[in-house]
Amino acid sequence: MLPQGSTPTKTILSWLYLVNATILITHQIDAAYWHEWDLFGMPGGIQLNLLLNIPLVMLILFGQQCLTQGRAAGFVFSWLLVAGGIITVSIHSYFLLQGDDAFRLTVSLGLLATTFFLSIAQAIALFILHGTLNQDTAQQRC
Repeated sequence: MLPQGSTPTKTILSWLYLVNATILITHQIDAAYWHEWDLFGMPGGIQLNLLLNIPLVMLILFGQQCLTQGRAAGFVFSWLLVAGGIITVSIHSYFLLQGDDAFRLTVSLGLLATTFFLSIAQAIALFILHGTLNQDTAQQRC
């Protein structure tokens, strides 16, 4: 368990994780529409795509559970979600800039943009909480 820290920041971080996870999972649903496996040259089509998403979604949900319980692993999962969001947006931005036709619908682009901004906000909340926890630990030592 982690020290008490800033409860409002922890609450905000928990909500940011939940919303960011929801948007990323919705992007994965959108990815099935766009046949994302073709974009990446993955064999196995929808079948492999679905099988790969099972552990992915499970880990995202487990991370939310860890975070809301205040476990240190929740913060690790939160950073992993931030990284996943930034990587997702970066990869799709590359393909969009290369002229690929996939993910060009308004909602598809909105999901990617929202993922970017939520991931940045989540990273900021993690940095703030980390600083708060470090201050609390330093004060406890004095």
